[in-house]
Amino acid sequence: MTNTEHRPEGSSPTELLDDGDVRVLLLENIHTDGAEFLRGKGFQVETRDGALGEDDLIEAIQGVHLLGIRSTTYITEKVLDAAPDLLAIGAFCIGTNQIDLSATTQRGVAVFNAPYSNTRSVVELAIAEIISLARRLHEKSTDMHAGVWNKSAAGSHEIRGRTLGIIGYGNIGSQLSVIAEALGLSVVFFDIDDKLALGNAKRCSTLEELLAVADVVTLHVDGRPGNAGLFGDDEMRQMKPRSLLLNLSRGIAVDTAALRRHIESGHIAGAAVDVFPIEPKRQGDAFESDLRGLKNVILTPHVGGSTEEAQQDIGRFVASKLRSYASFGGTSLSVNMPGINLPADTTKHRLALVHRNAPGVLARINGLLGEHGVNIEAQSLSTRGEIGYVLTDVAAEVGAEVLQELAKLPETVRLRQLS
Repeated sequence: MTNTEHRPEGSSPTELLDDGDVRVLLLENIHTDGAEFLRGKGFQVETRDGALGEDDLIEAIQGVHLLGIRSTTYITEKVLDAAPDLLAIGAFCIGTNQIDLSATTQRGVAVFNAPYSNTRSVVELAIAEIISLARRLHEKSTDMHAGVWNKSAAGSHEIRGRTLGIIGYGNIGSQLSVIAEALGLSVVFFDIDDKLALGNAKRCSTLEELLAVADVVTLHVDGRPGNAGLFGDDEMRQMKPRSLLLNLSRGIAVDTAALRRHIESGHIAGAAVDVFPIEPKRQGDAFESDLRGLKNVILTPHVGGSTEEAQQDIGRFVASKLRSYASFGGTSLSVNMPGINLPADTTKHRLALVHRNAPGVLARINGLLGEHGVNIEAQSLSTRGEIGYVLTDVAAEVGAEVLQELAKLPETVRLRQLS
């Protein structure tokens, strides 16, 4: 598949881009299956182990068409301004709060993630940590490694018959709900959206209602700005005495200094934290946290979804989305673009046009094509908020003059011809 791009300001089209000319940069130890998939499609793939800061990323991204990241590389407007060749970004994880989605959309850069691939891995870690905290296994293991034999049932409990409070009842929270019930836990949940309760789980109308009854509180929220500081001193004081707290969602959601105070006071009996407000960018970098050194506190380095199975699935899934967009214009499950696909057809030429969502755009596009005798053989249009996206299959390659006229439409954000 080859493609050529026309920018809306009417500049000359870029050089015709064969799949073999597509440059891919994958950061943060993305699973090798993702890189191998893209190499197998003929793309040029460079991989790097760690995350990159803004200045280093700007330097590395020059001439890159597809970028793959995980959670600690931040895509800012400044980065995007320095990357005019960038077509799409793949977040090889669930969250996309590290990407300026508004800025990518305005520039016609598609963003993809993996919303389902690692849910089971996170759920299994949550279950393991709930049991470990309830039995104080981490604390006993630390004593044993220090040569202390402390064989006692004091403070150790079964989870059967306890109440689990889930904050955020999305893909992870709802799956955790089902498995927790199978282990004998009662489940209550709170979510700002209206979610269907699974099994015998009960929805709480307020966060306060959940905190009043939960023996274990676990957060599974997204990274939207409104969730910053979601769980602080007030919420911890409302938890049941000697309850447990888990955060496997976003580091910004929990006040770690307040958590330390409540653990030291004994009000909270234990905690497990996998995500932090500030995280090291590379393997081996120093880690600092208010929670270091506390008994019955499990700290893990953002590994909730880091199983070989999950990372392999994520690598393949996101890589396939990047390839589909680069080669065929497909945006199915895109985070920021309207989701459309047309079947791949090597006998056709395809126009992929990102545009501002305004009345009459499709009529103007088709009218312009008709004026130049271009016959439309298939077409799909979808809109999402202020942006629209249309794929148009035509029988013959469209001439540069027609492409320039399409690019000059006031609504056009980005135009590519795929052939």
